[in-house]
Amino acid sequence: MSWHKLIIGNSISMEEIAGESVHLVVTSPPYFNAPFDYQNMFKSYDEYLQLLYQVAQELYRVLQTGRIVVLNIDDMLVNGEKFPIVADATKIFQNVGFRYRDRIIWKKPDGYVRISRRSGVLLKHPYPMYFYPDNLLESILIFQKGKFDYSSIPIEIKEASKLSNQEFLDNKWYLSLWEITNVLPNTSINKGIAAFPEELPYRIIKLFSYVSETVLDPFVGSGTTMKVARQLGRNSIGIDIDKSLIPIIRGKLGFEEKICNSCIDDSFEIIIREENTEDDGNGKT
Repeated sequence: MSWHKLIIGNSISMEEIAGESVHLVVTSPPYFNAPFDYQNMFKSYDEYLQLLYQVAQELYRVLQTGRIVVLNIDDMLVNGEKFPIVADATKIFQNVGFRYRDRIIWKKPDGYVRISRRSGVLLKHPYPMYFYPDNLLESILIFQKGKFDYSSIPIEIKEASKLSNQEFLDNKWYLSLWEITNVLPNTSINKGIAAFPEELPYRIIKLFSYVSETVLDPFVGSGTTMKVARQLGRNSIGIDIDKSLIPIIRGKLGFEEKICNSCIDDSFEIIIREENTEDDGNGKT
């Protein structure tokens, strides 16, 4: 049996979550003022970085010592200016106290992006200085809070969480380049939401948590992280500012009824903060 909690509120505060009670964080913060997803969401880049800093502080508080935070994030081009989000987010999490452990590059399929107006400039002007590449990559940043005590996990939990060597090898999890097909926008349940593919949290949850542990996504969006956590026998907590996502997340997890405790072994709880607004703090998972 697992439990799942959805909190409708701003993730700069995680007051409902006790300190050192979370075993893994998997999340994808909002893109900074992305033209097609979050245009003009933040008044300035400094405001965006302040959000990341406040969230990082809370994540450090709620995460157990030795455990992992994984951010799916990348630099953003806005009105012709590139913002170094990966570098700045890395420094923010280091300043809060996390150790920068690794960076994985997520490569989307070659056919995902066709020659755009930006990259196609070179075709009209085939001369030096007209080159602007289209991006097929996103970063998966891995941070750790202190050192993990491997002896703290009971042998039966280790065995229940054992990874498949075949899956690890066949899908090349051992590389710092992961080729994963992205979720196409405006399809089915993810329409209007910049969701990441289930394969991404699937790998991370299997690699960095044990069964019956708790996975947190502070920018939960449509609930992909929570869904995969449930499928893998983990508990989950999701936070999002947007109350309208409740039925989407409930459906995605398989909790169609308002109260499912009587029909399904797993439990699903919704907490709505009274001060909740819907003008900032949304994620893309």
